[in-house]
Amino acid sequence: MSLVHVTDLTVEFGDLRAVDGLSFRLEQGAALALVGESGSGKSTVASALLGLHRGTGARVGGSVEVAEVDVQRASDDDLRRLRGARAAMVFQDPLSSLDPYYAIGDQIAEVYRVHTRVSRRAARARAVEVLDRVGIPDAVRRSRARPHEFSGGMRQRALIAMALACEPGLLIADEPTTALDVTVQAQILDLLHTLRQETGMGLLLVTHDVGVAAESVDDVLVMRHGRAVEQGPVGAVLGAPAQAYTRELLAAVPRVDAPRAPSRASGEVVLEARGLRREFGRGKKAFAAVDDVSLTIHRGETLGVVGESGSGKTTLGRMLVGLLEPTAGEVRHDGHARVGVNPAVQMVFQDPVSSLNPRRSVGESIADPLRARGERDEKRIRGRVTELLERVGLEGAHHDRYPHEFSGGQRQRVGIARALAADPRVIVCDEPVSALDVTTQAQVVALLGELQRELGLALVFVAHDLAVVRQVSDRVAVMRRGRIVETGPADEVYDNPRDPYTKQLLAAVPALDPRIAARRRAERREVAVT
Repeated sequence: MSLVHVTDLTVEFGDLRAVDGLSFRLEQGAALALVGESGSGKSTVASALLGLHRGTGARVGGSVEVAEVDVQRASDDDLRRLRGARAAMVFQDPLSSLDPYYAIGDQIAEVYRVHTRVSRRAARARAVEVLDRVGIPDAVRRSRARPHEFSGGMRQRALIAMALACEPGLLIADEPTTALDVTVQAQILDLLHTLRQETGMGLLLVTHDVGVAAESVDDVLVMRHGRAVEQGPVGAVLGAPAQAYTRELLAAVPRVDAPRAPSRASGEVVLEARGLRREFGRGKKAFAAVDDVSLTIHRGETLGVVGESGSGKTTLGRMLVGLLEPTAGEVRHDGHARVGVNPAVQMVFQDPVSSLNPRRSVGESIADPLRARGERDEKRIRGRVTELLERVGLEGAHHDRYPHEFSGGQRQRVGIARALAADPRVIVCDEPVSALDVTTQAQVVALLGELQRELGLALVFVAHDLAVVRQVSDRVAVMRRGRIVETGPADEVYDNPRDPYTKQLLAAVPALDPRIAARRRAERREVAVT
């Protein structure tokens, strides 16, 4: 009997049919990826497998069987026994999935006690055991830490440990690596693969990243508008897709081995950093997030800045814009030292949700730089905002809408329009596409390139996604622990990396060919052992 057997599943929220007649199977020990853009219904399917829509007002039809439990007909008690004990779920954002007030070990122990009724001592011992199993060092001590004391990758490992506590036969992972940098992502995917081998559990992976699917599963199911577009062995579907939509998804995936056509950069230096250093904390707890960084940005070019979380990328970007004052060194614009916010250097932030005021219309947010420059004619302001909205691919009629009424890609377009309102010469983009699916990502990247060519903008593109950075950059600077370890033309850095850290980053980029992915995984395992 299949571990998961879904037949003609439908899920409706009011007038919206999020899942429409979906059917698939997952056998014991196998791995299946649900792949598609945002809004395709992937996460809705994952929730339906554990009956998480019950009591929400959603209408669920069809048949769902998980670990021999009929999810639709199961009692609430049966569902509680299913969740965690026989099937467990790992969510996208580990910080919001963990209680900030309780130690990691206590939270895992509590889950274990709910399903096994063992003593507190035994539950604590089990928590330490599974934390050690997922590769958290010094598990006894770290089990007493709270979520904010863990890095993003460590928190994701802790969630996987919690899911493993009761040895479930099925692990559902909903975008488990979306917010992680490339090396940590590789570690999490390697961990899931190893756990499958050791425990024989089945894996249902939900992802918008086709490369992540190629790294992790046996079979793939491509979804669009709640329906199955194509499904089959991952090598066949990704190597020779039969459906046009699958081909479109693959075409939108940025490739780390695809050089970018150079932009029309001039020799004019528009922004320069000299010996930048930024310290946080005081006394013995002080540390340098950026340490002696110097770089130049020329009119019309794109400088990519890559590195893992904590490498200092975002701190550097904020100093270039003037949002952070350097502890030492200086930022020069058009040959002159500059302190404070510089209207000629604007920023597009990673999370357009938190960077836009939810209580103000997007038009008002875009108008802020205009008013800051002294513009008082409301008719002219509205006309300029309408022009900017249309310039970034939105409609002038969107002026009075609020951020929650837009998709992620549309909100990022609003952020770009707001940056353009100040007529900048440089735009610093801080992870501008990291939260977007591949097709929306490609649209935003294309928009930035179009604006750069038309307006002669210089771009500083800060990201942990090396494939995206190669796609957009003329030159690349690789950061590690606050310093630039390698810099040069993008093709040179990517094709002939000199620094071992750069080589390590490139080796961790997901490969679309499952055979290459398997070889790289074996190589990483050998390095870890030695």
